[in-house]
Amino acid sequence: MTDDTETEVVEEATDDDAQPEDAGEPEGLDADDLETEAKDAPEEAEDAGAPLDENVMPDDEADLLIPVEDYLGAGVHIGTQQKTTDMERFIHRVRTDGLYVLDISRTDERIRTAADFLSNYAPEQILVASSRQYGRYPAEQFADAIGARARTGRFIPGTLTNPKYEGYIEPDVVVVTDPIGDSQAVTEAITVGIPVIAMCDSNNQISNVDLVVPTNNKGRRALAVVYWLLANETLDRRGAEPTYGLDDFEVEL
Repeated sequence: MTDDTETEVVEEATDDDAQPEDAGEPEGLDADDLETEAKDAPEEAEDAGAPLDENVMPDDEADLLIPVEDYLGAGVHIGTQQKTTDMERFIHRVRTDGLYVLDISRTDERIRTAADFLSNYAPEQILVASSRQYGRYPAEQFADAIGARARTGRFIPGTLTNPKYEGYIEPDVVVVTDPIGDSQAVTEAITVGIPVIAMCDSNNQISNVDLVVPTNNKGRRALAVVYWLLANETLDRRGAEPTYGLDDFEVEL
């Protein structure tokens, strides 16, 4: 892969030997530090009433699925204070407070690419997994919207690899909210040789991910927006009329 030309999703998902050319270890972090960073990340990106930071992509005139203000209002662009070299090409800049800002145009582009890819699969052969609290409800709504299956909360070992387990399933593709929190689902998908689509934040490693959707994967509103858009785009590519609004993906606190 290169920074300015992305590999076609079909190639990403089928080339078992493909690895990101900029894959590497997190800067100054080990796995435990990454998990701590993920748990300590704020739920929402911006303080209520604070002005939106509009410097979130190189091309201010990019044609997005929704207005850039809607992405900003949900904090989709807000990464963590850590980055991996894996995710560097999806980062637009770093703020003065140390938070990395994800390139919203890349997020938008990858939502479309993921929808293109998912539309090639039978709905019931798509599995979405989310152990992260704020990802569970939108993941379940996404599954309901496109007819996929969902496994939220703790991912039971053997779900994809042990035919003797009562809950064993054989999907053709897996969507996860966070490669860290959903590591069991990712590991089992790799074991059985099925592609993984993952919502990835600035602190994620992506060597085991076939298709990255760069986004704040810790915020409640950010995950609602990304799963909602992915559902609608997938349905659109199937020729179906989306029947869900963003409110349907936002759980009330």
